[in-house]
Amino acid sequence: MRGFKLLGKEFATIIKSKKILIPIIAVLFIPVLYAGMFLWAFWDPYSQLDDLPVAVVNLDEGAVYNGKPIEAGKELVDNLKENKSFKWEFVSDKKAKQGMDDRKYYMTIRIPKDFSKNTTTLLDENPKKSKLEYIPNESLNFLSSQIGGSAIQSIKSEVANSVTKTYAETMFDSLKDVSKGFADASEGAGKLHDGTSQLKDGSQQITNGLGELSKKANDGLNQLSDGSGQLTGGLGQLVDSKGKFQSGLSQLASGSNQITNGLSELNSKVSSMPDGVNQLLGGSQKITNGLKATQKGAQDISAGASGLSQGVSEWKKQADTLSGVAQQTAGGAQQVSKGLADLNEQIKNLPEEYRKQLQPAVQGIMEGSQQVSKGTAGVAQGVQGLAGEKGAGKIEAGATQLASGAGQLNDGISQLADGSGKVTGGLNELASQSGQLTSGVSALLDGSQKVTGGLNQFVDPKGELQTNLGKLLNGSQQISGGLGQFVDPKGDFQSGLTQLQEGSGQVTNGLGEANDGSKELSTKLGEGAKETSEVKGDEKKYDMFSAPVKVKTEKEAEVPNYGTGFTPYFLSLGLFVGALLLSIVFPLRETVGIPKSGFSWFISKFGVLLAVGVIQALIADAILLLGLGVEVQSVPYFILFSIITSLSFIALVQFLVTTFSDAGRFVAILTLIIQLTTSAGTFPLELIPKPLQIFNAWFPMTYSVSGFKAVISSGDFSFMWHNAGILMIFIVLLSLGTIGTLTWMHKRQFGKFAEAE
Repeated sequence: MRGFKLLGKEFATIIKSKKILIPIIAVLFIPVLYAGMFLWAFWDPYSQLDDLPVAVVNLDEGAVYNGKPIEAGKELVDNLKENKSFKWEFVSDKKAKQGMDDRKYYMTIRIPKDFSKNTTTLLDENPKKSKLEYIPNESLNFLSSQIGGSAIQSIKSEVANSVTKTYAETMFDSLKDVSKGFADASEGAGKLHDGTSQLKDGSQQITNGLGELSKKANDGLNQLSDGSGQLTGGLGQLVDSKGKFQSGLSQLASGSNQITNGLSELNSKVSSMPDGVNQLLGGSQKITNGLKATQKGAQDISAGASGLSQGVSEWKKQADTLSGVAQQTAGGAQQVSKGLADLNEQIKNLPEEYRKQLQPAVQGIMEGSQQVSKGTAGVAQGVQGLAGEKGAGKIEAGATQLASGAGQLNDGISQLADGSGKVTGGLNELASQSGQLTSGVSALLDGSQKVTGGLNQFVDPKGELQTNLGKLLNGSQQISGGLGQFVDPKGDFQSGLTQLQEGSGQVTNGLGEANDGSKELSTKLGEGAKETSEVKGDEKKYDMFSAPVKVKTEKEAEVPNYGTGFTPYFLSLGLFVGALLLSIVFPLRETVGIPKSGFSWFISKFGVLLAVGVIQALIADAILLLGLGVEVQSVPYFILFSIITSLSFIALVQFLVTTFSDAGRFVAILTLIIQLTTSAGTFPLELIPKPLQIFNAWFPMTYSVSGFKAVISSGDFSFMWHNAGILMIFIVLLSLGTIGTLTWMHKRQFGKFAEAE
């Protein structure tokens, strides 16, 4: 009871003393002055940005893109004229610089001369970004430069959207050309498919022809080889029989000479005619027998020469057939190669994706076709060489000449045989009719001389016939050896034919794949042409391309403006300053009477502080709610939390000043400074230096700011009560500290009075 009586005296003293009453009344408005003035000034600064002068300089020279003029700088200026975010002033570069120097403009936005030109470099090898120059005058006001930085980002987004929209319009226009290109490409691919189908059929015919060629070539070569063997054997026999024939001719010539000599002697010695006639008759019989043997040799020569000529003709005929087939194959391979070259040129006009798939296959086919062409050309050349003048031509000519000579020889021998028969008959007649011998000797001598001259023509003293027959035999043997290489399955010719046939098969398979690929390509290109033709641009699509993402903002506990956001911080500051000033105008250590105890002393002082603290909170809340229009989630909770906050600050200041007197007031100011930086009322706690973050949990303003945020913005009243409970703990602990201090002071100052009572 003594404490409440002392409290009544405190109020009475305040009311009676204007020196105390007036300052206390003034202190009642300190929180609202602090909080109200700050919040009023910073309530919504962004709503006044249209009064902030900003210079805009347009140096853009424009550009032309796809035949259309592009003036991005002028378009940006026109948009800014409609934009009321700042007080835009469109001036020259010189005036802008002068205005910045004269502190007239807070910032300058300069549009460079190549601004539009750079927007058209999207498809260039080295595209250039359009630059928008932002020049803030930070020395004039730093925050304005930060605000301007945010604004320039918004302008940048608008410009980017505009440029992207232009690109989108151009792209959709280009899609029409793309669709037409796809359609043309599809038609070309269809023709390509038809061409590859024909190539495939032709290649298959070549492959089949090569198989038939290989079979016929082998058969013909075997026949040629057999005929060549027969030719070589016949020539060998001819060479052997030629020796016998030459020997017989020599004997015949010698006998004929003897006849002639004998006739000469007969003519001179007719007297000895009977004996000579008998001798002549025996010699004539020998001549007749020799002519028969000679006639048989001549017939063998004629038969061999005819066989030789016939074999050579047959071989040459087969060689001509082989050469024709090889030349036909080479021509077909060249047509394939030409078709593939045309195909390769058509593929070059296709899109890169399909060109990469088809070109390797076509290139491989072309290489195989070239190998086919080279192989068949080699075959044709070899066969023509065998059938030419230096091969079969020489053999055929020699065989023909030999056959002709053999025929003449046979005719001569036949004539000689007839003559010899006549001689023998004459000799017989001479033997029977010796009387007529004398008259016929002269005629016989003349005939015998003619026979001897004819035989001398057939005699080959220089061996020319033997030499020519040897050469003919050697050539025939070389032909047989060469044909053996052609017939040999492991030889180059047979291997080349096999490789030629396999290569042609690979060409056919490759053309089959190319045919399938060209068909699929034509189908896909047709589908692409259809799909691209269905894509048409309009204003909605252009806007979608320029701004494909729309940000949907869903605010968690929305704060409408700066004032509402800063209310927890500035209201806490105002209440703390009010408590601090109250300690100056109201004595916290002096008493108006003698307190019974330290607790009664505390009641008398805290009662006054409690009343002033509540009134301060109520006045501040009324001005904020009714004057500035702060919107809170709950007015009663807001007022209640304001009172709790005010009392927690008063309890802190009372403890410090009561305990440390004026030094405690200085400590209270230090705590205020620390709390202003660590309470997370402005920047988040995580953004302040680490050493300062540790103070956050140890001072009441941290919890007052958090509690006000809950009751003003989020509506999380459980969190508000959590912070209110912590502030109540501060009040209780600080009050106990103050009671302890006053109890100690009471014992020192009023201990004797307490004992007397």
